[in-house]
Amino acid sequence: FSSSIIWLMLGGFFMAAGMTKTKLDESLFRFTLKVSGSNPINLLFGLMVTTMVASMLMSNTATTAMVIASILPLLKSLGKESPTTKAFLLGVSIAATTGGMGTIIGSPPNLIAIGALQSVGIEVSFLDWMIYGLPIAIVLTGLSFLVLVRVYLKNSQPISLDFLQVQQKELSNPEKMKRITVIVIISVTIILWLTTSFHGLKVGAVSAIPLVFLPLFGILKNKDVQGLPWDTLLLVAGGLSLGMGMLHSGLLDYYAEFIKGMDVYDIIILLIFAFVTMLFSNIISNSATSTVLIPLGMVILVNAQSEIALIIGLAASTALFLPVSTPPNAIAFSTEMLDIKDFRIGGLLVGLLGPILIVLWILFVS
Repeated sequence: FSSSIIWLMLGGFFMAAGMTKTKLDESLFRFTLKVSGSNPINLLFGLMVTTMVASMLMSNTATTAMVIASILPLLKSLGKESPTTKAFLLGVSIAATTGGMGTIIGSPPNLIAIGALQSVGIEVSFLDWMIYGLPIAIVLTGLSFLVLVRVYLKNSQPISLDFLQVQQKELSNPEKMKRITVIVIISVTIILWLTTSFHGLKVGAVSAIPLVFLPLFGILKNKDVQGLPWDTLLLVAGGLSLGMGMLHSGLLDYYAEFIKGMDVYDIIILLIFAFVTMLFSNIISNSATSTVLIPLGMVILVNAQSEIALIIGLAASTALFLPVSTPPNAIAFSTEMLDIKDFRIGGLLVGLLGPILIVLWILFVS
């Protein structure tokens, strides 16, 4: 728990809770729907972009639940059999998962990768991770959007947005001030995270800003803090500890000897690890997959430890083939408006193309 990764993640939790408490997230999505208009293609684009961006700062589970809840009246009016309904649900679940690649705090496997690198003295800043992960997130989200439009929205008709006309409660002055305070705190925190190379503050230290000031200004109360996803924090902390235990006990060296004997190029090993990560993450937790495979990969490719850790961390977010592959998929499936076969589109596109793009991009940037 002394790892800066834990404090970085906790800072992200506090910022997400602050947005939810002041309903900034809800306002953001309603604004997106209003700006996108009644054209289903524009609506899908707006939903996917907003979901992707939100998932970089918030839990993709919370983001998906929030977005789907906001458009559920529209989905019910369209009906389960409507291609537009399927496009919206799949688009949100895909964008929530791929968006998590964009920042260190976007997904637990990202943090596990950074923690594993820190344990061997390799530092990756918040901005560095965005250089690696954000382009991949944008490309995969964009390609998924184009495929969903091609499959479901070729002959779409304008849809009614009457559900947005529900009267919104007018904010009081104290509520407006709280919103402004949250915006300022989040903006300052992100700017400091992105500029660590200039001011020298560690990302873990910068996380103290939301941890201190959100409760200090009365935005987050005791119950809000108690309601944070502490289980996810424990999962990452346990994963970091388990990974270090396997690394320093010599257990990984023992099994790595079997793989080191393979006479293949490093890029082949990187591709194998990327696809194995994707496959395992479809059926078990992507955090558990990353916890085991990242230390193993770092032992096998000693001269490419940064590359293998980053590739596995990012590839863990390309598992979308089943409803149980990711929490966003599970939430979309729980609406009972999707069939299991509907997930094959995103699963095949992101699952097959994602690992290849990740390996090529990481090698290019490195």
